[in-house]
Amino acid sequence: MTTCAATTVIPDVQNSEDSRQIAINKVGIKSIRHPIKVRDKQAGVQHTIALFNMYVGLPHNFKGTHMSRFVEILNSHDREISVESFEPMLREMVRKLEAETGHIEMSFPYFINKAAPVSGVQSLLDYEVTFIGTISAGGKYEFTMKVVVPVTSLCPCSKKISAYGAHNQRSHVTVTTVTNSYLWIEELVQMIEEQGSCELYGLLKRPDEKYVTERAYDNPKFVEDMVRDVAGVMNREARIDAYVVESENFESIHNHSAYALIEHDKRSA
Repeated sequence: MTTCAATTVIPDVQNSEDSRQIAINKVGIKSIRHPIKVRDKQAGVQHTIALFNMYVGLPHNFKGTHMSRFVEILNSHDREISVESFEPMLREMVRKLEAETGHIEMSFPYFINKAAPVSGVQSLLDYEVTFIGTISAGGKYEFTMKVVVPVTSLCPCSKKISAYGAHNQRSHVTVTTVTNSYLWIEELVQMIEEQGSCELYGLLKRPDEKYVTERAYDNPKFVEDMVRDVAGVMNREARIDAYVVESENFESIHNHSAYALIEHDKRSA
């Protein structure tokens, strides 16, 4: 005669009630890497690795959320996640975790092939891109795209007061946009690069170095000029509903950075 062992019941501690009556705005996992594919305006698709942050809102009566479900959801969407699967994945996360709100951030390096301004020699330049998806109470979905674009900035004051030359530095212009229709990463990067004293390139020959040096000298900009010029472009772009423009100039003659920010929501104007 065979004796069957009793089934062990494993308690679900996360799903137990909490008596403190305090809801949590965001709870989940941070800094998990996963392959993704992104639309590439030139090559069709680009394969890269993204760093994910995944959160839901936790009602006051639940003790905790099921952390393992975030990873399960991430791995259930094939090997590579695309922009097209971004919203469905977010909605699935909110549904499976029985939450009212959800938030996913997907940050990744994105490469654009650029031709040098004189020689035309081509090279890749990398940009830091973040896609952010949010579902608010009521189920409304909002998509935000953030890019960090390195440019050259040359100081107008230095040029004005110096007998020759002017100090210049690399600047990071960070633009976060809420869009109402599809906007290529390349398009947004180009809008930003055109507002710098000069754009950057991965590879330059001597004629190209001469060009970018003189281009920056003829186009000096303070950090304030940078954010205002980029904001002007954002205001004119109909596909952008709201934006935050930041510029950080890594000063070459100071041990600090210069910084400026403009934030605007066209929907409330």
